[in-house]
Amino acid sequence: LHGYAVEFSPYCPGRVACAAAQYYGMAGCGTLAVLEQNEAGIVLLRRFDWNDGLFDVTWSENNENMLITCSGDGSLQIWDIAKAKGPLQVYKEHTLEAYSVDWSQTRGEQLVVSGSWDQTAKLWDPAVGKSLCTFKGHEAVIYSTIWSPHIPGCFASASGDQTLRIWDVKTPGVKLVIPAHQAEVLSCDWCKYDENLLVTGAVDCSLKGWDLRNIRQPVFVLLGHTYAIRRVKFSPFHATILASCSYDFTVRFWDFSKPNPLLETVEHHTEFTCGLDLSLHNRGQV
Repeated sequence: LHGYAVEFSPYCPGRVACAAAQYYGMAGCGTLAVLEQNEAGIVLLRRFDWNDGLFDVTWSENNENMLITCSGDGSLQIWDIAKAKGPLQVYKEHTLEAYSVDWSQTRGEQLVVSGSWDQTAKLWDPAVGKSLCTFKGHEAVIYSTIWSPHIPGCFASASGDQTLRIWDVKTPGVKLVIPAHQAEVLSCDWCKYDENLLVTGAVDCSLKGWDLRNIRQPVFVLLGHTYAIRRVKFSPFHATILASCSYDFTVRFWDFSKPNPLLETVEHHTEFTCGLDLSLHNRGQV
């Protein structure tokens, strides 16, 4: 199995969920593995199998045992790690691969957004059996959908149509379209300290920072990866630090405020590096 996404639990330090797929996600099954770091090392806490590849995972923000994954068959699955069997619920509405899923970060709501190769994003309330809304506008595959940690009901999406788009759940149309790269955009993330700042990572090997108040030029451009950037995340502890991972097998750490922004290149992996997360509990843990 190849790992596609990894996410730290927002509740339990050292607990990690990993979404994985057989045969690089092109065929075969998927697995959700929940791992925990303790004195003995890293142990497998729970394992759930699904009949198609799993491409992304998100922890619930209101229940420490609940996770949602999304799959190559277009479905979302809700899992409860307190129960040995699962899933609790399956939502099957996307017509192609569901590639991204994220649980809302602002405290006033419990909403989930998913992004699919069917070019749509969908809004879900995990307590409701069907999607609340479908967002259309992208002209190619959606690779990434990420909630704003600051603005309730606001999320960003990154797509193969080379754009980053900003959406508001209260209005069905797109709020903002940013022509971010001249290549497919595989990942995006919001700065945890500035509600107007996002980063995108693309097939052109570059990371770009975007200020929503002025989208004509990127705020920063970070170069160094030698293949497509698969995922990018801002630090929860530092306003100007971010991490990226790539098909070049590396994980890179950047500080865009510095004249030489590349802080470190980690070459521990021997295959495509697809998943990446930074712990909310332990400052230095990735």
